[in-house]
Amino acid sequence: MLHIVNKSPFERDSLESCLRHAIPGSTILLIEDGIYAALNNTAVANKVTEAMSEVKFCVLEADLEARGVSEKVMEGIEQVDYAGFVDLVTESDRVQSWL
Repeated sequence: MLHIVNKSPFERDSLESCLRHAIPGSTILLIEDGIYAALNNTAVANKVTEAMSEVKFCVLEADLEARGVSEKVMEGIEQVDYAGFVDLVTESDRVQSWL
């Protein structure tokens, strides 16, 4: 299953809800302000790092670039372009957006 999170983990609990429901083997794609969960040295970095043992994290490159934080992404999080976003959606049996 693909989970898409587009809200900042510092403003909403979308990521927290997603992590509670994501099963091992799922993929979490961080887009828009959700990309802040992919950054090093934040209040949620440890939680994301721990979750990486069971789920795959991806982040949309264009949203990182738009916010000027491309160089701050945690190791182990895959950066994808728009074509990669489409691939993740088409490869997944189900897609859940967390608002």
